[in-house]
Amino acid sequence: MSSVRLPTIGLLVLLVAPSVAEAGVGVEWNLRARHESVDDAALVHDASAQTLRLRAAVRAALGRGWTGLVEIEAIANAGNDYNSGSNGRSAWPSITDAKGSELNQAWLGWRGTKGAVTAGRQRIVLDNQRFIGNSGWRQNEQTFDAVVFESTPAKGLTFQYAWLGRVHRVAGDEALDPWARERRLSTSLLHATLDRSGQQWTAYAYLHDDRDVAAASTATYGLRWTRPPSAARHLGVSAEIARQTPYADNPGHFGHSYWLIEPALMTGGITWKLGWEHLGADNGHSLQTPLATLHAFNGWADKFLVTPPDGLDDAYALATGKIGKLTWTGSLHDYHSVVDSRRYGQEYDVSLALPLRAGWAGLVKFADYHSDGFARDTRKLWVQLEYAGSHP
Repeated sequence: MSSVRLPTIGLLVLLVAPSVAEAGVGVEWNLRARHESVDDAALVHDASAQTLRLRAAVRAALGRGWTGLVEIEAIANAGNDYNSGSNGRSAWPSITDAKGSELNQAWLGWRGTKGAVTAGRQRIVLDNQRFIGNSGWRQNEQTFDAVVFESTPAKGLTFQYAWLGRVHRVAGDEALDPWARERRLSTSLLHATLDRSGQQWTAYAYLHDDRDVAAASTATYGLRWTRPPSAARHLGVSAEIARQTPYADNPGHFGHSYWLIEPALMTGGITWKLGWEHLGADNGHSLQTPLATLHAFNGWADKFLVTPPDGLDDAYALATGKIGKLTWTGSLHDYHSVVDSRRYGQEYDVSLALPLRAGWAGLVKFADYHSDGFARDTRKLWVQLEYAGSHP
């Protein structure tokens, strides 16, 4: 993957060096081994990937509210029976976990009683990650070269502004498609949240300026309200509405609506949800969320990482609960186009997650997509073991 930009590292060293002698330094690590298999009816071969991801970080508390972090990431694989995006195996289904190594994060931050600022390469996650996230499911996560400001003028009220100069994407810096590696940006994120009485109100404006692909530049304005269920209050709901239009040098002419409605019920130790997510379309163009954690939405088979030109309506039901320490989740999706309401297909997803001894966790996950004319039938299976820790 790409080499670290020397001016950035030099600046961090100059800023951090005066305080190193009095710093409290800790080490953090995360090790994740995963088997992923894919059976996609569109391709002759089935894919099978065995990957191992290691992240190691040094975090320093520099005093007077200052903190610094440097984190490296390395991914190894066994075998080559999948299309990683960088190995040229286009006859196999895609599993975007390419081998390689990179500087994953390197930032310096300050936090006080009423605000904070963080500058450098960092992980940014907003709300449910529908528009801005780190794509943490993939072995190589998405990070940003950014400056993030945060203000908390009153209890429960938070304002955030972030300027993004570059996004480092999950395909890695050896991807054959240069735009899948990283993008130069001049993107502004404005985000405000108000927490009151177990509810959260959010307003946002995401002014996404992609300096490499002008057609990807959009302005998205939205409102989100969440009232999660609990043991004391069994009913909950999440609701969101947004509008997306061209921005910066985007030559397009469109206006897309987004909405989500998701009532929830917690009873008998099980949380039940019904949802309807709408990603609008206009004149052969549809709403897109290129900086999102896409795997978390519209089914784990990843058939809708790019919204189809005629848009997407995803009606779904989801249930999650526990049996002892084992957490289970199951969901059913029914997909239609926004234009003409044509059927795309259905999907069934299930996962089992189990914490093991201290720091260890296991996961088994399965996705089964049945096409009704969009893409082809696809099944995916994951078996994963993860270990995370820190010292001191």
